[in-house]
Amino acid sequence: MADLVQVTDDNFDAEIVKSDLPVMVDFWAEWCGPCRMVAPVVEELANEYEGKIKVAKMDVDKNRQTPAKFGIRNIPTLILFKGGEVAHTIIGAQPKSSIEAELKKLL
Repeated sequence: MADLVQVTDDNFDAEIVKSDLPVMVDFWAEWCGPCRMVAPVVEELANEYEGKIKVAKMDVDKNRQTPAKFGIRNIPTLILFKGGEVAHTIIGAQPKSSIEAELKKLL
């Protein structure tokens, strides 16, 4: 089972921007219903793409700087990074097929 990396404002650059692999970051919060709906999909994709794509989660209530930096106003928001740059942003709970289609573009 793939490990979901828990990122913070402090380790975001080291874990995400400097990653050798493309990265999907799930910006979420404990109280967010749609975040809970998309969480199992994020975990499934982390397992299916293990070794190809790094999957991380960031709690927006505990980390305010990074979500503000990326202009996140709605959660869940999934941001896909390639080479340290934002490649695509997915806002709201989306079906697995939609998220997977964007992940495949990173490979």
